[in-house]
Amino acid sequence: MKNSVIIILLGIVSLGFYSFTHSYQDKWIVPDEYKNMKNPTDKTDKENLAIGKTLYSKHCQSCHGKEGYGDGPKAKEQEGDLGDFSAAECQVQSDGEMFYKSTFGRNDMPEFKKKIPNDEDRWLVVNYVRTLKQ
Repeated sequence: MKNSVIIILLGIVSLGFYSFTHSYQDKWIVPDEYKNMKNPTDKTDKENLAIGKTLYSKHCQSCHGKEGYGDGPKAKEQEGDLGDFSAAECQVQSDGEMFYKSTFGRNDMPEFKKKIPNDEDRWLVVNYVRTLKQ
């Protein structure tokens, strides 16, 4: 009887811990310094947008898809929700939030600080993602 109670309690604690960590991981916490960071690039410059599109095509499209719907050829291999860059939910994020997420990544989202080492280039990808809104 005593062993059954211990097993049940361990099960409850484990389930609670799993629920906490699972919900915590779902929310992407971006530090305030990045949320409030200003994009230093010209968002309207056609050359900048072309560079951003090229970088997006090379590094992001395979998972996020050509139109940013999260439907790229590698999307099915990922465990998490890739999001929809064209949706208002994504577009309401600050540029700094997008920059942070692409720079540091998490879970299935890789860190692009090494793949795209130039900060300005990552900002140009953010600018291009802004063009994917509906």
